[in-house]
Amino acid sequence: MTAGEGLTRVSDAELEGLLRALYKARFELPLTRQTLLTMGLHGLADHGSVLIGLDARGLKAVLVAVLAERRVARGLSV
Repeated sequence: MTAGEGLTRVSDAELEGLLRALYKARFELPLTRQTLLTMGLHGLADHGSVLIGLDARGLKAVLVAVLAERRVARGLSV
């Protein structure tokens, strides 16, 4: 990942999958790259370094914000 890219290369499906898994407490925190690989979230493992090390509160905040921003950009309601 290059500086400034953030989560732009990660699909909504992977972000939503991680958020669902977070709500269901399906993995240990803080988040690690190995956890993402084990969950099959390879796009996040490769391009989601901004999420590594976050606790539940931080992870939820970032995921919800990114997904909401993308929906607004597409003209969808949040």
